[in-house]
Amino acid sequence: MKILIVSDAWHPQVNGVVRTLEATAGFLQSMGHQVRIVGPVADRWFSFPAPSYPTIRLEFFARSRLSAIVDDYQPDFIHISTEGPLGWAMRNLCMKRKLPFTTSYHTRFPEYLEARAPLPLRRLVRIFAYAGLRRFHMPAAAVMVSTPSIEHELHKRKFRRIVRWSRGVDTDIFKPWGRDVAAYRDLPRPIMLYVGRVAVEKNLRAFLDLKQPGSRVVIGDGPDMEKLKAEYPNAHFLGAMAGEKLARHYAAADLFVFPSTTDTF
Repeated sequence: MKILIVSDAWHPQVNGVVRTLEATAGFLQSMGHQVRIVGPVADRWFSFPAPSYPTIRLEFFARSRLSAIVDDYQPDFIHISTEGPLGWAMRNLCMKRKLPFTTSYHTRFPEYLEARAPLPLRRLVRIFAYAGLRRFHMPAAAVMVSTPSIEHELHKRKFRRIVRWSRGVDTDIFKPWGRDVAAYRDLPRPIMLYVGRVAVEKNLRAFLDLKQPGSRVVIGDGPDMEKLKAEYPNAHFLGAMAGEKLARHYAAADLFVFPSTTDTF
C-alpha cells in the first residue's frame, strides 16, 4: 500500500508528533508498505515562523504543491496528521477531489491557545478553537486519538468517527535496567523527571513548584528554558536528548512527571 502522510510538524522540528510519525513510518515500511511524509517547505515564499516559535516554519498556500504530490505519488491512503495550514490545504484538496482521508488529534490546541490568550478572551478563544477543530475533522473517515480519555472528551464535544491509536514502547531502546547515569549520582532521591518541550503550554511551573523532597530534572529545550533556569536554580536542566541516552535517563529516574494540560498522551 502507498501511504501519504501530511503534517505541519516535521523535520527539522523536534516534538512528539514528529517522533510518532518517524516511528509509524518505520513500522509501516517494515511491513512492506510505501510511506511518504510531506511537511512544510521552509524556503517557500509563503512560509512564516510560528508565533512564539521562530524555529518552526508554517507553510501557507500549499495546495498546488500538494496536488502535484498526489498526482505523482498516487497514494492508496491519505492521513492528515495536524490541523495547521498544511493540514487544512490537504483536507480541502481531498474534499475537492472526493478522496477519503483520516486525521489525528495530537494536540489540545484550544487549551494551548487558551494558555497564551489574554485572560478576558480565554474562554472565547477555547470555544472558537473547538468549533474550528470540529469543522476540520468532520469529513475524515476516522479521527485517531491516543487515549481513552481523549476519545471520551472528543465524543462529548460532538466529534465523530473517533478511533483509538494507542502508543507503545520501543523495547530495543528502552529497558528497565542500566540505571547508572552520571548526572544523577549525586542528586537526592527520588529523582522526578520531565521530558518534553520547555514552554508555557507544558505547565512546567506546576512541576518545578513541587515541595516534595527529591530532585527535579528537566530534559528538553524550548523558548522558556533560560527563564525557568533563572527562576528555579535548584532544578536540573539537562537539555534535549534522544535515543539510548534518553532511555538511560528514563530508566535511572524514580518518577516521570508530565504536567501539560494541552497534550493528548
